[in-house]
Amino acid sequence: MKKTALLWAAMLALALEPAFGQEKIFDSHVHLWHGEASIREYEAQLKAANISVAGFGAMWFGGPNQALAGKIEQTRANNDALIALAGKHPGMLPIVTVHPYDGEAAIIELERLAARGAKVLKIHPHTQKFDAADARVLTLVKRAGALGIVVMMDNANILPGDSEKLFNLALNAPKTKFIFAHMGGLNFRFWNILPLARTAQNLFGENIYFDISGTVVIAAGSPIQDEFVWTMRNAGIDHLLLGSDFQQLSLPQTLAAFNRLGLTEEEKAKIRYGNAQKLFGLK
Repeated sequence: MKKTALLWAAMLALALEPAFGQEKIFDSHVHLWHGEASIREYEAQLKAANISVAGFGAMWFGGPNQALAGKIEQTRANNDALIALAGKHPGMLPIVTVHPYDGEAAIIELERLAARGAKVLKIHPHTQKFDAADARVLTLVKRAGALGIVVMMDNANILPGDSEKLFNLALNAPKTKFIFAHMGGLNFRFWNILPLARTAQNLFGENIYFDISGTVVIAAGSPIQDEFVWTMRNAGIDHLLLGSDFQQLSLPQTLAAFNRLGLTEEEKAKIRYGNAQKLFGLK
């Protein structure tokens, strides 16, 4: 009888193993340099690595379709094309864009996109050639917050004062939720200021999130890995998202690095999917 019970327990464990082994993943940072062809390339990479995703956030940045100031008609057409692609690919979250220096025209386009269901706006100080401290940027991100749109901004510290400017932008727009992509790059240590910021009365509204794309690949297995993990926890595990930065990097490469960090299973589950589910209202 005892042997039979043990046999059934072993069989049950084997039956459940694949279910528990299926990691639910949302990739928050995918570039479509070549439109739908990029999606096919992304999916082929996942298939080759036997990885499936519950969804991915897709944007134009890095290719010929980036939004430049004074080209609002082209920007509008690219946003519509991106939304149309999302309609053909279940699980794709379109990450739209405008240029802050287009002023009122950018606000009008943002409002139009919100009416079409857009949830995330990406703006990129380096690629779009604007200053994150410019008043027009603050006006735009405040309007995004009022519309319930999350603002994603590059934070790879390519530009001087990158993290400092973004931190002050978030402080000045407390009702807007921000995702700072790449978590500061190799200047990630700056974000250890957040535990102190939380102690200041009426200063910090917990509106800063990060994706760890790119930087996690550099940090994993390196002399700075422990510092990076320490920073992740100081920033807040509940405020971190997984991103691959495809097409520059791949999701299999990112997951391999991510799994080397020594995070707990609970922490990994939140970063892989749980936090994105809450932030983006995923079903």
